[in-house]
Amino acid sequence: MSQARKAMASLSNSLQLKHGPSLLCPHSSSFTRSRPSPCIRFRSFTRNFVVSSSFSNDNREFVIVGGGNAAGYAARTFVEHGMADGRLCIVSKEAYAPYERPALTKGYLFPIDKKPARLPGFHTCVGSGGERQTPEWYKEKGIEMIYEDPVTSIDTEKQTLTTNSGKLLKYGSLIIATGCTASRFPNQIGGSLPGVHYIRDVADADSLVSSLEKAHKVVIVGGGYIGMEVAAAAVGWKLDTSIVFPADQLLKRLFTPSLAQRYEELYKENGVKFLKDASIKNLEAGSVGRVAAVKLVDGSTVEADTVVIGIGAKPAVTPFEAVGLNSTVGGIQVDGLFRTSIPGIFAVGDVAAFPLKMYDRMARVEHVDHARRSAQHCVKALLSAQTHTYDYLPYFYSRVFEYEGSRRKVWWQFFGDNVGETVEIGNFDPKIATFWIDSGKLKGVLLESGSAEEFKILPELARNQPSINKTKLQKASSVEEALEIAKASL
Repeated sequence: MSQARKAMASLSNSLQLKHGPSLLCPHSSSFTRSRPSPCIRFRSFTRNFVVSSSFSNDNREFVIVGGGNAAGYAARTFVEHGMADGRLCIVSKEAYAPYERPALTKGYLFPIDKKPARLPGFHTCVGSGGERQTPEWYKEKGIEMIYEDPVTSIDTEKQTLTTNSGKLLKYGSLIIATGCTASRFPNQIGGSLPGVHYIRDVADADSLVSSLEKAHKVVIVGGGYIGMEVAAAAVGWKLDTSIVFPADQLLKRLFTPSLAQRYEELYKENGVKFLKDASIKNLEAGSVGRVAAVKLVDGSTVEADTVVIGIGAKPAVTPFEAVGLNSTVGGIQVDGLFRTSIPGIFAVGDVAAFPLKMYDRMARVEHVDHARRSAQHCVKALLSAQTHTYDYLPYFYSRVFEYEGSRRKVWWQFFGDNVGETVEIGNFDPKIATFWIDSGKLKGVLLESGSAEEFKILPELARNQPSINKTKLQKASSVEEALEIAKASL
């Protein structure tokens, strides 16, 4: 082992596990480790690997695997620190430069007459108000991009990656930003029939749009984010739309029963049909081999010429299992600086199981906000003297019916933890707020159709977790009054 590797190995620390509750995901563990600044050692360590003709990547000091939101925001942070040009390589399975993935189940699915989103309009980092990082931007910044060639194996001793095409890539510091893959129906029950769609990338969304252009009856399987957003887009196409899911309410991981009922009523007003508490037996093909119906366990069938499966996602950990996985929340286990147990390897975004500091537990968050922030925090820790641990405030949102001609555009935001008792204020039209209170403290808050000023209050409330008078809050006559009561408790 070289002296440089010995120096790096000394940074690895043993993990101490302790159990705690979890946010919108299964219970897991958190761990602590000492936090020495790794930046100088990383730089001297990685520059030992620059010269070799046997590797396919010229830029070998820093390598990012994955081409989604996290990769794009990480690239921007490398540029801001002057460490991208000639040093950074990004390896992606996609044909496009990193983009803001939420657009795929929102604006991208709008019909042509409703001005759908298209690239290059939503390349990172426009989602947070940053510069649009087109393919040309990466070239100008000296960042090496390898497209449509996913990594299939890693050798952590030799610090090499092998891609699907057989390329051998060298890395000094590696950031794993592979995100998630869509959970699929087995082929045996029709999960791969023509007309059956999953959405994780632009190619998936393009395929779905092609189906929607010819569709008459659409069935969406799943009552979560994907189901609600795709159904809202299908309404814009004026299609016969049904949502089928096994739970008794929409978005059960977050919405209260009463809030879910409000949304269900809104969708029904837009013509969407619901089949709740329904289990699917299989998807049936028609005479030409395309999906024609969804057959339920109770024997009933729902006709469909297009089916969209939105039943969740799985962290894309293959081929990185050897880096160290979390067996409870899934994903690659990291510390508060996004370091894995192997020196020089990091994981960010959806694929990372990280310590959720403010709630003292491990979590894996599938959300664009976390993808952005975790990537930035990781790169800053790698390139500078930053040693403070990631302190994330959970944030979730959705936007639906945001096209021209919609009866009502909908946008909700949630911050914090959905634990304890709830207080709901408002009648949904024009707005509604839900407050989660545990042991007298405000833990989380969701606001539907709020103003920009009102939305700004939410993270402050959730971060500070003030003591709040539940009875006084329940007596509020409006959302505005309830937010003022909550704000006064800070």
